[in-house]
Amino acid sequence: MTLPPWHGQQALSGAAYSAVELDEDDRRVYVLDQRLLPLEERYRICTDVAGVVTSIGDMVVRGAPAIGITAAYGMVVAAGDGVTLEAADYLSHLHGVGATLMASRPTAVNLAWAVQQGLALASQHRQEPGTERWQQMAAWARQIHRDDVAACRQLGQIGAACLGDKTTVLTHCNTGALATGGYGTALGVIRAAWEANKDVQVYACETRPYLQGARLTAWELHRDGIPVTVISDSMVGHCMSQGRIDAVVVGADRVAKNGDVANKIGTYGIACLAKLHDIPLYVAVPWSTVDLATPTGADIRLEERDPIELTQFAGQRLTPAGVAAYNPAFDITPARLIEALVTEKGALDPRGLDRGGC
Repeated sequence: MTLPPWHGQQALSGAAYSAVELDEDDRRVYVLDQRLLPLEERYRICTDVAGVVTSIGDMVVRGAPAIGITAAYGMVVAAGDGVTLEAADYLSHLHGVGATLMASRPTAVNLAWAVQQGLALASQHRQEPGTERWQQMAAWARQIHRDDVAACRQLGQIGAACLGDKTTVLTHCNTGALATGGYGTALGVIRAAWEANKDVQVYACETRPYLQGARLTAWELHRDGIPVTVISDSMVGHCMSQGRIDAVVVGADRVAKNGDVANKIGTYGIACLAKLHDIPLYVAVPWSTVDLATPTGADIRLEERDPIELTQFAGQRLTPAGVAAYNPAFDITPARLIEALVTEKGALDPRGLDRGGC
C-alpha cells in the first residue's frame, strides 16, 4: 500500500482512502487507481487537465459522483493554468477544457453537471484577478465533494430504513466510497443499515468486464467488517430462486425524468429477475444524478467501450483472435421495475420525479 499523498490534509471522503482528492496547493489531483485494487493501493497524481481526462476515460476513477468530483477538480487545474489570461480568453480556455472533460465518459450525468456548474462560476468571476478566480474554483470544487459525502450519508440512512432488521442484500458493480466523494450510494445504504445494528449480509455480483464488484465492492465491505459473498453475474437468478436475496440495492449513472435509470451493464437483467421473484429493487443516487432534462431512458447516450476489455483480462487473451466482442458499459432499467429511488430528498416514486417524487 502507498500512503494517501495529501500530506496530512484531512481527506474529504472521511475515510482512510479516497477515490479522488485535491491537494492543498490546488495544483494536483490525487486519484486512487482502482484498476489495481484489491492487490495494490496506489494514487495517480494528475498535474494537468490531460491527466485528469485520462484518469476518467481509462477508469482509473469511476462511479458517477466520483467522476463528477474529479471533473470539478479538473476545472480547478484549468483555472490555475489560466491565471494570466484575460476574461474572454479565460472563458474560452475553460469551455475548451469543459468540452474535453465531458467527452471522456458521456453517460454519467454528474460529469456534465459539475462541468456546467464550473463554467457558470467561471463566467461570474471572469473579470476578477486570476489567482482569485482559481481560489474560488477550488473552494467550489471542494464544496461539491463535501456535499456529495453529506448526500450519501443522508440517503444511506433513508435507504437503510427500507431494509429489514435481518436482511440479505444483492448489489451490482461498485457504489461505495470508491464511486463517490465518500461513504457511497448503494453501499451507503448497506453501511447505514450495518451502523444501525441491522443483521446485514451482502451478495456482490462480480460485475463484468472489469470485476468492480469482486475487486472493489468486496474490498470496501471486507475492510468495514460487513459480511460479503461474491457471485458471478450469471448466478443472480439461481440465488433469488433459492430465497437467498431479500432486496436489491444498486446505484445509477443517470436517472431520466420518467424514472428510467442507466446503470452498469447487467442491472436491467437483475431488475427483471427481481420483479419475477417479488424482490424489491432500490436505486440509490444523490439528487445530482437525476437528469430532468432527459425525458426517458431511451434518450440516454450509452457508452460503448473498447472490446478488448472483454477479450482480454490483465493482459491475457480470453477469446480466440479475430472473434468480435460487443461491450456496452451500461443498460437501461425502466422505472416500472424500481421499488423506490433513494436520494437525500427521500425514498421517491421514480415515476414522479418531475413532481418531486411521491
